[in-house]
Amino acid sequence: MPRLKAGERSRVSFELNDRTVSGFAEPRMLLVDFLRHEIGATGTHAGCEHGVCGACTVRLDGAAIRSCLTLAVQADGRKVETVEGLADEDGTLSRLQAAFRRNHALQCGFCTPGILMSLEDFLGRGSAPDESEIREMLSGHLCRCTGYSGIVRAVLEVVADMRDSENA
Repeated sequence: MPRLKAGERSRVSFELNDRTVSGFAEPRMLLVDFLRHEIGATGTHAGCEHGVCGACTVRLDGAAIRSCLTLAVQADGRKVETVEGLADEDGTLSRLQAAFRRNHALQCGFCTPGILMSLEDFLGRGSAPDESEIREMLSGHLCRCTGYSGIVRAVLEVVADMRDSENA
């Protein structure tokens, strides 16, 4: 790939929530900014912009990453999943989203998309975490509203549902 000069933009294309998207990005444009400003996927939030708060978490090729620490050009040709892709097209919430709703696991909602994406990755690894493991995973996310109790209850509910499904 040839070197771009300052201000030059290159085309970035990737699969976003099962559909191909593309836009133009300067070499230093962050994935979070590309998603929000070029693609219009505003569910991913820019928080601290230092990788600390977790609000910008998305999945890249199935793994949870901080989109504020990832360049848009690094996503070219890959698969990106955001919170917009969790619910069904008809609006039916995912199992995790529905549990968040039932357990009052969100208040202002700023941190929620990133937490959901990290939990999708965490739970997708096939483990059945206990409360301490859930809290450890959540330690990478800042939430100033909930105190995390509702979030932990929601995740424990989903884990119990997953266990019941496996044993049925």
